[in-house]
Amino acid sequence: MKAPRNNRITILLNEKEQRALERFCERYNVTNRSRLVRESLMRAILRKIESDEPTLFD
Repeated sequence: MKAPRNNRITILLNEKEQRALERFCERYNVTNRSRLVRESLMRAILRKIESDEPTLFD
């Protein structure tokens, strides 16, 4: 079962960032920008958390 998304985050983009996002969505036929941003953000967060964890041979 999917967890409901009840928490909202608002971000601000400058004109250049907005145009880049729009171009990306158009080029790759992204219809759900919210999903794109959410998944990209979580991917970056999880990658950083993983790289910060100690490894067996550190």
